[in-house]
Formats: sequence, C-alpha cells, structure tokens
Amino acid sequence: MKPVFIDIETSGVDLVRCGIWQIGAIDLNNPKNYFLEESRIDDEDEIINAGNKPVLEVIGKTELELRDNKKQPQKELLSKFFKWFDKVDMKNLASQNPQFDVAMITLKSRKYGLKMPFHYRAFDLHSIAQTIYHNINGKFLFSEGYSKMDLKNVLNLCGMEDNRKAHNALEDAKLGGECFSRLIDGKNLFPEYTQFKIPSHLNITNKK
Repeated sequence: MKPVFIDIETSGVDLVRCGIWQIGAIDLNNPKNYFLEESRIDDEDEIINAGNKPVLEVIGKTELELRDNKKQPQKELLSKFFKWFDKVDMKNLASQNPQFDVAMITLKSRKYGLKMPFHYRAFDLHSIAQTIYHNINGKFLFSEGYSKMDLKNVLNLCGMEDNRKAHNALEDAKLGGECFSRLIDGKNLFPEYTQFKIPSHLNITNKK
C-alpha cells in the first residue's frame, strides 16, 4: 500500500494569511486515479512573496485569476478533494513538504468547518530523500546549517530534472510521486518520466 501524493498551489507561504487556489493529488496505488481542481482565494487572503521571486511569477497567474469570482470557493475545492480522497484505500498523504501542504489544508478545513478524511500522519518526501542521500554519502545534504533537499535536489537524487517555468499542482504531485517510487521501490511509476534513467545508487539502496 502506498499513500496519496499531494501538492497545493497557494498565494504565498504564510499558512494563515494566504489561500489555496489549486490542489493536485495522485493515488500511488492507482496512478490513473488523480484529482485536480482550482478555486478562487478568499477576499481576505493575501498574495505574499517568498524570497526574491514574486509568487505570481512562480505560479504563472495574475491576481485577477486568483480572485476570479467565476471559480469555485476554497470550501468547495476542499469538499471535492475530501470526497475524492474518501474512495482511496490508504488514508495517509505524502508530500515534499507536508508541514506546509497538510498544515494549510488543516487550517482551511477548520476555517470552513470541514472534517478531513485522512490520517494525521503524513509521508515526508524530503526526509525520505535525505535518508537515502545519507545512506549513499554518509552525510545529509546541508548548506549554511539548513537542509538543501528541496524538490530540485530530490529530483537530482532520483536522476530527474524539472524545466517548467510555472508550477502546477498535479504536475508537482506527479514529480513527487515518481520520486517516491524511485526512492522507495527503485522503479519508474509514470510513463512520461521513462526518459530519465533510474540512477544505479537507487537500485543499490532500495530493496527489491
């Protein structure tokens, strides 16, 4: 059994002040079973940049698109995601950074009075990748006292790369799910990533 790999796209990295505008998720037990929906952010939600790169540039959206009243509200987006999740077998989520993705979904669910259908424990792709990296290199990947195992370096560890200009929740969930499969099983999961050969160090590290 494997978890559901999830990614959310938001108007910034502040869990309280920002909003969710897209959710993408894939059942790793059945990769053809996926979820992708968009919503508008709430009127009170803010657009907050992280670092030097504007968040609108990262997500490839304008503020008008994020606040489009023709789109469903966040509450409806979450309700649809929970309804989809109810039908999967394993009730755990996986994410590159569940401390953000799962935490924001939790806070929004409380705001709207929604009951979450998944277990409170989540699989952390970052920690899995750091563990595999340590097994191979005898040390964790750090720089200036901080973990450097971001998605780019997870992909590098898995023999992959990402040249997209803007983020998409389902594409990110697929990338994360592919890395999860390569790190845990040493196997390719999605046909579109067969162009990237699985590194020999993953074949050695993982049990067959």
